[in-house]
Amino acid sequence: MAKTKKSATTDRDQIVAWLDTLLSTKTIKDHSCNGLQVQGSDTVTRIGFAVDASMQSYEAAVDNDCQMLIAHHGIIWGGIKSISGPVYNQIQYLMESDLNLYASHLPLDLNAKVGNNIQLARMIGLSKVKPFGFYDGIEIGYEGVLASTSDRSKLVAILCNHLDTECSVLPFGKEQIQTVGIISGGGGHELSQAIEKGLDCYITGEGSHINYHAALEAGINIIYAGHYHTEKTGVLALSKLMKKELGVDTVFLDLPPIIERQSSGDSIDDEPDTE
Repeated sequence: MAKTKKSATTDRDQIVAWLDTLLSTKTIKDHSCNGLQVQGSDTVTRIGFAVDASMQSYEAAVDNDCQMLIAHHGIIWGGIKSISGPVYNQIQYLMESDLNLYASHLPLDLNAKVGNNIQLARMIGLSKVKPFGFYDGIEIGYEGVLASTSDRSKLVAILCNHLDTECSVLPFGKEQIQTVGIISGGGGHELSQAIEKGLDCYITGEGSHINYHAALEAGINIIYAGHYHTEKTGVLALSKLMKKELGVDTVFLDLPPIIERQSSGDSIDDEPDTE
């Protein structure tokens, strides 16, 4: 009978230092208080990964025997004003569960190895990739050129398949697409930068009402692939890299909000990762 392989136990501070270095956590300006937001167990054998820090993801992490949760959207933004209501409940649960919470917002968006946007760029086969899209003075996205001109519908299908979602499309530009700009999550306000650059297509998670006429009048395609679904890509890539380099057991806690449409197909296994 084969022996069950025990998960490696890793010091929490070692994990935090590794993350801070990889993601340049301390040097990237952000409204999110990135890094270790709530301290828990000193030792870690399993890490849960989620897009959103919430009671739902904490409970899932505990149910999966995790001592740490790494989330793209943490719970501390611009500092803590008060510890009451939902914030109190979350912090109380984390402390009682001895669960560490680490958050990485913009650092995980823009990271050139495991970030959300570089993962999306690799997913669609973008070449000549360079930084794109200023947000609070920092370029967080990427733009580039498709290896060969692609039908708009084919590009949409690639995203739907890989992200396991249904995309919404504003088909106001060329049907044959070559130049693309990408900003994961809520990148609607950065549409103007894609227009200024004359890109054929802009890919983001979600936008706003004003995007419609702006895109129509500029003649640009927009593909909305979902805030959650465009931002699980970096979380997944980070999870795989940590397991490979630190030897710690990891689990992705897939908890899409019901406001985003999810297809019934499987897609998680073929993420681009860090290659």
